[in-house]
Amino acid sequence: MVPSLRSTLDAMMAGRAKPPRISLTLGMKIAKVSEGRAMMTMTVGRRFHNPMGTLHGGIITDLADAAMGIAVISTLEEGEVFTTLELKMNFLRPVFSGRITAEGTVLHRGRTIALAEVVVTDDVGKMVAKGVATQMIIKTKEAPGSTPRRQRPG
Repeated sequence: MVPSLRSTLDAMMAGRAKPPRISLTLGMKIAKVSEGRAMMTMTVGRRFHNPMGTLHGGIITDLADAAMGIAVISTLEEGEVFTTLELKMNFLRPVFSGRITAEGTVLHRGRTIALAEVVVTDDVGKMVAKGVATQMIIKTKEAPGSTPRRQRPG
């Protein structure tokens, strides 16, 4: 049986499971997790710059999305998964290099919808971005990543 998202998260935090490949590629690290909250960090520099010489907004969004997603995962029960319905980011100041931190918080956790927010700060604690995501909670008997038993025609 494939483990639940929450037990996979617990295993990653304990060092018994590898993080997702995107986390390894970008160098994202989980700093801490509690019920409905997650903090992620990464070190950024020129390899992630856009043509203007600043950190690409997509990199900030990747970290923000991960922090909000892990915050939601921390609220999931056995047999629940989620998917993002909407994600919005506001970029407040440029980042050039250093460490950025994303703190994700679940603002609302209903039966089928979760609303999470994130604040991204630079290495001196200044807010560089703020975002919000709407997540759909899906109750499933299928394990994450498994093939559904019934396929839609077409």
